[in-house]
Amino acid sequence: MKELSLRIGQFTDSVIRRMTRISDEQEDCINLSQGFPDFDPPKEILQALSDAALKGPHQYSITFGAENFRNSLAKKHSKAIKREIDPEKEVVVTCGGTEAMMAAMMTICNPNDKVIIFSPFYENYGADAILSGAEPIYIPLVPPEFNFDKQKLEEAFQQENVKAIIICNPSNPCGKVFTKDELLYIGHLAEKYDTYIITDEVYEHIIYEPFEHIHMAGLPNMYERTITCSSLSKTYAITGWRLGYLIGPENVIEGAKKVHDFLTVGAAAPLQEAACVGLNFGQEYYDDMKKIYTEKREFFCNGLEKIGLKYTKPQGTYFVLIDISDFLALPQFKGFSDLEFCEWMIRNIKVAAVPGSSFFKEPINNLIRLHFAREKSTLQEALKRLEKLGELLCNNNQ
Repeated sequence: MKELSLRIGQFTDSVIRRMTRISDEQEDCINLSQGFPDFDPPKEILQALSDAALKGPHQYSITFGAENFRNSLAKKHSKAIKREIDPEKEVVVTCGGTEAMMAAMMTICNPNDKVIIFSPFYENYGADAILSGAEPIYIPLVPPEFNFDKQKLEEAFQQENVKAIIICNPSNPCGKVFTKDELLYIGHLAEKYDTYIITDEVYEHIIYEPFEHIHMAGLPNMYERTITCSSLSKTYAITGWRLGYLIGPENVIEGAKKVHDFLTVGAAAPLQEAACVGLNFGQEYYDDMKKIYTEKREFFCNGLEKIGLKYTKPQGTYFVLIDISDFLALPQFKGFSDLEFCEWMIRNIKVAAVPGSSFFKEPINNLIRLHFAREKSTLQEALKRLEKLGELLCNNNQ
């Protein structure tokens, strides 16, 4: 048989989703690897879904999104960026934020183009670049603040055939929230070197004081070169519904409509109908959600601190990076990679995490990612199990 595509040899399967599969093989393992809640979506959305199940729609919606869903998206985003969004010409509904990013990349990238990606990064970005025929350029976000070197970033923009930069804000996995000054600088470089900006804003409503989410598309002169990718998954606790979207300038969106059409045809019609309810929630919903996640962050991070685990407190998202350097120095873990440590945790601690190396281009092997989008009782049990890690350190230090 002839060989398969060369591109599929340039990346692995999703390590995040792989850890969920390994976790599922273990009885009574708490999955803090893949970031989905263990609590229900808002009741209003569930009721709307029940109504849609009985009344429909059950057939194809318009390929690029049902009219009422696009109208609701445009209304919500217009308010956020203080610019009127045209739901007919500037919005595409996709099958999750994953397809939104892929559609954006395939719309703007030609073979041999280059795309700048901050590292650590959500693992899909590198694969998206490769599948689009583009070459990723990685710029480090330096711990513990995860700031970037402005000179290194401009040097990346100066390379030939740079087409775009991807910004995940707030950032998965490190929880960084980009400041206005940082975004203005990135925007300045994008204008100077005439590139697109692709933003992943899935966690825009999961932000902790005093940090603030700023939409790149809302900054001066940025709308015409910014493609905003997002989804409803995290904001409304409906990760399994796979409802995402692209918002951007008309010329880009017209191209993305064609890419999306031949990738997936369209998102599920009854789910779009039900989700309109969430998109029309008032500000109190987002304020309440912020309060709930702030309480979860404090509870979980305080628990990690009591155990004696070293971690980076997120500015946004619901992810925490744990430093496992002290464990990898213990005799029983000699030679372990972070992946092997996570597999050991699943078997022995019954808590699933993601190895940090799957997020970094740099040779980082001492971090793992946990998430706290769980009921308090689940987090309590997870912390109780993680106490075994603290005991390991204590026993070896005696």
